[in-house]
Amino acid sequence: MDDLRADLQLAATLVREAGHLAASMRAEGLAASHKTSLSDIVTAADHAAEAHVVARLRAFRPDDSILGEEGAAHQGTSGRTWVIDPVDGTWNFFHGLDWWCSAIALTTDDDVVLGAIHHPATDTTYAGGPGHPATRDGLPLASLGDLGVHEVCAATYLHPDRHTTPVGAAWRRAVARPATLRVLGSGSMDAVAVATGILGVSFQHDVPLWDRLPGEALVRSLGGVREEVEAGGVTWNVLGLPTAAGEVVTALRDER
Repeated sequence: MDDLRADLQLAATLVREAGHLAASMRAEGLAASHKTSLSDIVTAADHAAEAHVVARLRAFRPDDSILGEEGAAHQGTSGRTWVIDPVDGTWNFFHGLDWWCSAIALTTDDDVVLGAIHHPATDTTYAGGPGHPATRDGLPLASLGDLGVHEVCAATYLHPDRHTTPVGAAWRRAVARPATLRVLGSGSMDAVAVATGILGVSFQHDVPLWDRLPGEALVRSLGGVREEVEAGGVTWNVLGLPTAAGEVVTALRDER
């Protein structure tokens, strides 16, 4: 447990530093380039924040592997991997919206061990993992209760060009269930909103590890669940309160 506590402290420090670096670079002015689509962008701040985290990990955890959204990769010998998202919600970040963060997770071959997320707009850091209570700026967060999907707000996203495909059909079944919906633009921040009781569930398809693992660790540490389901020819990631998440999974795959 002492080792995990040290890892959590390191993770929290790294995401704070990455978030502060990205925010300071944005304040000075940035350009953006496109990756896979017009809405999938990257900036120099993404690369600089990732490079900073990688350098710190190589110094403090030299035996661990590293995987970063912007291309960082190192094969270690410990059986542990740090998964880095230097700026999650880059569209929001670049366009001046506050719903973005810096995030990191630590995994083993078996599971995610911990996650940490820093929200620069409020200068708040969240950290936790399965078996270790989650915290906000070092203070414990309350455990999650349980509600049905019809009682909660859900965060989700589906790219507009997929609304009329089989993926869209599955998505429409699920979005008909919650009390209300939000499309916010950062998977890790959506997970923070679940962990703090603002949202009840989030769901999106084909979520990469850096977008999934930090928030999953946080939510699971508080009694939430992560479910995976195939529907519409894609893999959906569902994160939230146990009953709400289960009902979203059922809706996604129910083709009757």
